[in-house]
Amino acid sequence: MTTIFDSGTAVAHAWWWRTGDDSPTSADLALLSTEERARADRIVHPATKVGFVAGRAASRRILSELLGVPPTDIGLGRRPCPGCGDPHHGPPAVLRPQSPLWISISHTNGCGMLAVAHVPVGVDVEGVRDFPVEELAESTLTESESRVVLGSPEGPARTSAFLRAWTRKEAVLKAVGIGITTDLRTVETRPESPGPVVVAAGVPGTPASWAVADLAVPDGWGAAISVPANSDGSHPEIQLREHA
Repeated sequence: MTTIFDSGTAVAHAWWWRTGDDSPTSADLALLSTEERARADRIVHPATKVGFVAGRAASRRILSELLGVPPTDIGLGRRPCPGCGDPHHGPPAVLRPQSPLWISISHTNGCGMLAVAHVPVGVDVEGVRDFPVEELAESTLTESESRVVLGSPEGPARTSAFLRAWTRKEAVLKAVGIGITTDLRTVETRPESPGPVVVAAGVPGTPASWAVADLAVPDGWGAAISVPANSDGSHPEIQLREHA
């Protein structure tokens, strides 16, 4: 399935897929590079390994359709980190063939996602589970977010509020290109709002404001996507359609 996220100045497309939890398929492994297969071999947790392998394979299949080349011709790597310039931990990128597309990949137990846009884009998906919310709030949430999350009833409502804040933060910081390397307590995501919302985050040379929206993934997961905000700070529109 694909989600179309239109910020008014940029459109991002996002796909999600289900993954197993036993072992990667031979068809998926065949699409990985030698380096990626070596990385997969080092992953101990079975579900994490499956998610990584499926994510790289699914991304190549989707990009193959967009770029009109075989999946095996898709070279995936990274852009230099916009914060420090290191080429080894920047945002993911299509290295081959030459393309103007920006991409973001995320996976969690049972689900993976790919986002594609002509501007920086970030996507995050997380499984719904029992988070130690009170413990995590101190190190990950702003004061305003903490009031909203911890003010929600214990149980599913509190978990949902925390997950909304967390996936929004991840999506924005992945769009910026630095990932979770900054103080998360400085990134305000307004979890009390159904969104979309505009979030201030970034490093020199990247947009200062980002439009972020929750994504309609299946029950059991939560997800968010982010692209640069409109110049006037207006909220984006979200449209959904099925991708065969």
